[in-house]
Amino acid sequence: QVQLVESGGGLVQAGGSLRLSCAASGRTFMIYRMGWFRQAPGKEREFVAAISRRGENTYYADSVKGRFTISRDNAKNTVYLQMNSLKPEDTAVYYCAASGRSSYSVNKNDYDYWGQGTQVTVSS
Repeated sequence: QVQLVESGGGLVQAGGSLRLSCAASGRTFMIYRMGWFRQAPGKEREFVAAISRRGENTYYADSVKGRFTISRDNAKNTVYLQMNSLKPEDTAVYYCAASGRSSYSVNKNDYDYWGQGTQVTVSS
């Protein structure tokens, strides 16, 4: 069992930056691939970024590539999402998730544990 708690959301102007954090409970954090998803009002939850167990491989949605960076600190049981050059269309609730799969996935159904989400609002 893994419990995930996100933090770091807020209101920012377009072009600004935010860093989201996701703290995980338990000693088995390193066995999970971690991902970030987001959900805007009236839309499906969509993949944003994922990172491998040791952090050597990262994956991004095309819409955030070059602007967002996912990272993890296994000693702190924490995964991060650094978001730069934010756009109004990045406005959403952001969720971190943990997957026990052996390979990375962009499918939300392949993730076993979810945080409660943190709101990110980008004003124009």
